[in-house]
Amino acid sequence: MTRIGEKMRPLEGVTVLDLTRVVAGPYATMILSDLGARVIKIENPNDPDYTRDFEPYLVDEDKKQSAFFAQYNRNKEAITLNLKEEDGKEIFRNLVIKADIVFENYRAGIMDKLGVGYENLKQYNPKLVYTAISGFGQKGPYSKWPAYDNSGQALSGLWSINGMPGEPTRIGTIIGDEAATFFATIGTLSAYIHAQKTGEGQFVDVAQLDSSLALTENAVSNYTVGGQIQQPLGNDHPLCRPYGKFKAKDGYVFFGGYTDRFWKTTCEFFGEPELINDPEIDTMPKRFNEETYNRRVLPKINEWFSHYTCQELQDALAEKLPLTAIHSMDQVLEDPQLNFREMFIDYYYGKAHGKLFGNPIKLSATPCDTSGGAPEIGQDNEKIYKEFLGIEKKELEKYKEKGVL
Repeated sequence: MTRIGEKMRPLEGVTVLDLTRVVAGPYATMILSDLGARVIKIENPNDPDYTRDFEPYLVDEDKKQSAFFAQYNRNKEAITLNLKEEDGKEIFRNLVIKADIVFENYRAGIMDKLGVGYENLKQYNPKLVYTAISGFGQKGPYSKWPAYDNSGQALSGLWSINGMPGEPTRIGTIIGDEAATFFATIGTLSAYIHAQKTGEGQFVDVAQLDSSLALTENAVSNYTVGGQIQQPLGNDHPLCRPYGKFKAKDGYVFFGGYTDRFWKTTCEFFGEPELINDPEIDTMPKRFNEETYNRRVLPKINEWFSHYTCQELQDALAEKLPLTAIHSMDQVLEDPQLNFREMFIDYYYGKAHGKLFGNPIKLSATPCDTSGGAPEIGQDNEKIYKEFLGIEKKELEKYKEKGVL
């Protein structure tokens, strides 16, 4: 709820029932919660989100909380509910009546098998937006396969175009999960707007494989139009030179001075303006030629950069052309631009403290709120079940004894 003197957030009044776990789903619902939605995380009491056990931990006396779990579950409430129990199914259906969105990331068909898939739930709430993130989508020859992030990276071709020449390499983050996060968030908000306009809910089907494919840039068109099967290029670029990683005195920088304008600026800064009109390297296409680049351009850049630290190069050139230091994570935490944009938030778990990344969405009138904590398992059972369904504490205890909560 908006407090006096605070700005309203855009999704206030929206209720999300969150059955997801690990990253792809929890990250999407956390974005919605940062934007003001009321997100209720629902976990099986016997099989909760297993990222609660991921190290490292925020430790407060005899309690601890996974920093990984906290990163993707802030601003949420939490209840327990066992959907394998008939009473659990009925309770969930009654919760759905008062919700706007359901989010899940089970394998395709699991929720239908339990009797609480979209076709069942829309009978209770026709305006319901039901979002399912899965490895391969709800239908198709792979739909029943289990999947991890690497599954999408492998089949989509991302592995085959990443890494150094000669061997496919996994991208060093769960980018397939995160891609599914963002597409699911976009799809959910689009479906929600439609539901508000028409009263018609719908099923939002987002596959990790599809989402990973959508990150392969121009690899599809390179093959279908140009007949080229894209291979790993390491830190090079298929269309631009110089554009990549270059060694400085104390580390590495990214330098993208391939256009004629940026090349001119570079040559002038390093005191060799005569190279601007050198007939062998005076145009962008000439500098892109691999033999010419390796013989004339690359050695010159290496010589120039070897006399300066990463910070010196960035301080001198970053406002004039694309040149930035390649930071390790300890340096990232000190970056003035990221700190100015409040991309690191202070997170407290009792007396324990850590920094987590914030929300990249910056809204001028209805800003995100990243201040909330991640919930303990079932911490809001009593409050939410009474508020939504009128279930009193004694009845909750009975459900707990039966294994429903």
